[in-house]
Amino acid sequence: MLGVNRELKKLQESGKYIGVGLVGAGQMGRGMISQIASMQGMKVVATADINLESITSAYKHAGIEASDIVAAENKEEADQAISEGKSVALTDASLMSGLDGVDVVVDATGVPEVGASVAISAIENKKHIVMLNVEADITIGYYLYQLAEENGVIYTGSAGDEPGAIMELYDFADALGFDVVALGKGKNNPLNLAANPDSVKEVAKEKGSSPKMIASFQDGTKTMVEMNAVANATGYVPDIPGMHGFSGGVKDLPEIFKLEADGGKVQNKYIVEYINGVAPGVFIIIASDKEEVNAELKYLSMGPGPNYVLYRPYHLTSLETPLSIAKAYLSGTPTIAPYKGMVAETVTVAKTDLKQGDHLDGIGGYTVYGQVYKYEEAKAQDALPIGLVNSNLVLQRDVKQGEVITYADVKGGESSLIWELRKKQDELLKN
Repeated sequence: MLGVNRELKKLQESGKYIGVGLVGAGQMGRGMISQIASMQGMKVVATADINLESITSAYKHAGIEASDIVAAENKEEADQAISEGKSVALTDASLMSGLDGVDVVVDATGVPEVGASVAISAIENKKHIVMLNVEADITIGYYLYQLAEENGVIYTGSAGDEPGAIMELYDFADALGFDVVALGKGKNNPLNLAANPDSVKEVAKEKGSSPKMIASFQDGTKTMVEMNAVANATGYVPDIPGMHGFSGGVKDLPEIFKLEADGGKVQNKYIVEYINGVAPGVFIIIASDKEEVNAELKYLSMGPGPNYVLYRPYHLTSLETPLSIAKAYLSGTPTIAPYKGMVAETVTVAKTDLKQGDHLDGIGGYTVYGQVYKYEEAKAQDALPIGLVNSNLVLQRDVKQGEVITYADVKGGESSLIWELRKKQDELLKN
């Protein structure tokens, strides 16, 4: 991200700015609006959310006067308001990508089906798309990435989210020629596979977050999804289904990621993993076969080797998203994208005993959680991707707690957009 500040300043001084269209005025979206309000060369010109009050509140907290906020009902009204320097509020997200003043669209909904719609619309309207929606990315991201390339626009994940933060460390070390042994993140809370919106209600209230979001953190789905995105970007895979979830501090990481045969805890190199004890940071493990490089690393107090850890102790989620917006617009490059195709898959697992005829309810709900597998292993089981789960899906048989749910186990989701795009992605991967 070096030099982005100077490029944005130059853009501002030329009388121009990057017009940002945001879909989703929840916690992530609100923070992003306020952050961009402090920046040069960039402006959130339009925000879409089903709750109009959420948008106006977010704008006001960012310092935007009420007289400069326009609730538009159609493209003409929105375009006129943007041309006058106003900040537009939309309840119809389908209008966003068609607006003349929008250069980059950001999806901050976290809902796979909505993310699919937002991304497709942006790409078809020749707008860059930044996905603060890792759930959609791991499900249909490869198709969207290829479609964006065909249309001459950028499809990217976000800086600040753990996958983007890990990718920055990976790109740094890979460019320098290090042997990058493993990629990982810290988990903020103990794994609780049974977590649901009821069990996390008080925690969610304290944090001002959605109970479903907190449940997806605690049951591990969010961690699985995030490391799935890293796998698809780098080609690294989970060492075992669901990863190990070791515990330890930063100083323990080099030893943990030695092979079991060498006294460590992992079976393979080039893996994705999560660690209890280093949250909210992200890390990569590097090594070198060069004597002088190892000597220099030891001199620099990086440890005795042969593994060394590069650790970033923070990720600022949507507050860093503007950097991905700028990178897409200014240099035409993604922060992170599924460059390697489908390397991993987050499959759907029963959170409790379920009966034939039960409806599934999706990520962070009462019925299922996600577990990351190697893609080929998930495919061999006909496992249902977690990003395809919605409340229209009806179980066709009884399923036991902890059992992987397959495509054959459900009916009812085939008419949704994300299911349609997933089929197109499956065809693309066959070619």
